[in-house]
Amino acid sequence: MLILAATPIGNLSDASPRLLEHLQTSKFIAAEDTRSLLKLANSLGVKINARLFSLHEHNEGDRLDQILEIAKDEPVLVVSDAGMPTVSDPGFLLVRAAVAAGVEITVVPGPSAVLSALAVSGLPTDRFTFEGFLPRKQGDRRKMFASLAREPRTMVFFESPHRILESLQDAAQELGEGRQATVSRELTKKFEHTERGTLEQLVDWARSEPRGEMVLVIAGAAVIEIKTEDLVGQVIALTEEGMRLKEAVAEIASSAGASKSELYQLVLEQRQASKN
Repeated sequence: MLILAATPIGNLSDASPRLLEHLQTSKFIAAEDTRSLLKLANSLGVKINARLFSLHEHNEGDRLDQILEIAKDEPVLVVSDAGMPTVSDPGFLLVRAAVAAGVEITVVPGPSAVLSALAVSGLPTDRFTFEGFLPRKQGDRRKMFASLAREPRTMVFFESPHRILESLQDAAQELGEGRQATVSRELTKKFEHTERGTLEQLVDWARSEPRGEMVLVIAGAAVIEIKTEDLVGQVIALTEEGMRLKEAVAEIASSAGASKSELYQLVLEQRQASKN
């Protein structure tokens, strides 16, 4: 069995009794950083007697077979440095391989930076999307934000303090300066803070060089109701300029978030009506 266990994201008091029990009793533990695990255990007053395996982004593929062989007969506890394993942390490849091998998987839930930042944001929480760490290069970040410009769900991102200003500037450029957003830093720690406002306002705030681990939450795009019938003229205009019908339909439908098949049929009907 694999046991995925969440560890504190800041405040050690968030360590669950189940986590403490598994740390004390497990014979095998796969950890993102074994040194960080031992430091955590010491801070929690827990003595670890398990055989430890490092499981990080650079060696996860090489460790799969070794850990799975053990997990077929014995429980293996899997932890990351903070939060839940596999969520922007090592463990996904191991879990996928365990599923394929028929190894049972269970979870010890706990702290989550994603859900914590979302909960305190004041932005809609009924539907959201977690996008992980933002790309380091500006061009890649802008492409990512551009691809999410019409995303209606609240979006959650991880970002480092030394890039938060540039990322907010890129978000404002691609999503609009008036889009509502929040930045939560040092969640569950002594100096926890959430800054709320428009992306333009958050850019000004970030110029003060805030420190700490960052979670950026951005409101989804406003849903604009557009009738498919209103798009027919736009498609016809593109075809009159020389664009093929299917390409014109795909472009207009994509930009408006409309059904391509429905729009295509309406254009055909409009063309037929014009001939009669």
